[in-house]
Amino acid sequence: MIRKDIRFPFAIDAASGQAAQTDYACHVEQMIQQVLLTNPGERVCMPTFGAGLRRLLFAPVNSSLAATAKITVTQALNQWLGNQITVQEVTVATQSGSTGGPVPGPPLQDGMVVVQISYVLIETQTIQQTQVQVI
Repeated sequence: MIRKDIRFPFAIDAASGQAAQTDYACHVEQMIQQVLLTNPGERVCMPTFGAGLRRLLFAPVNSSLAATAKITVTQALNQWLGNQITVQEVTVATQSGSTGGPVPGPPLQDGMVVVQISYVLIETQTIQQTQVQVI
């Protein structure tokens, strides 16, 4: 049986008139994006939720930016999704370089930060990867 969860962003399925659903792996990927792109303090009832990656856009682009992003991503995912995923590797790329190996794709624009996460879905024990671009 393939597990289904509510899609993010929330939408109504035109065919059924109910909440749109997505498969479990896609749902977890959507949760990762929510955690990484939400700023702490943005959710009133959960003031510590989020990693706040968008704040990195205003930081100087250097090796400490990539190292800080890597730590921030790893800690946030372990805190908020530690019962769903096991983080294996986090790679952060900026215009001036990357940490943890190359991030595939076209050359980065000025001010762009790309975070690639390799993780294991605990429920299915499958290895997954996702990429979050912060522009």
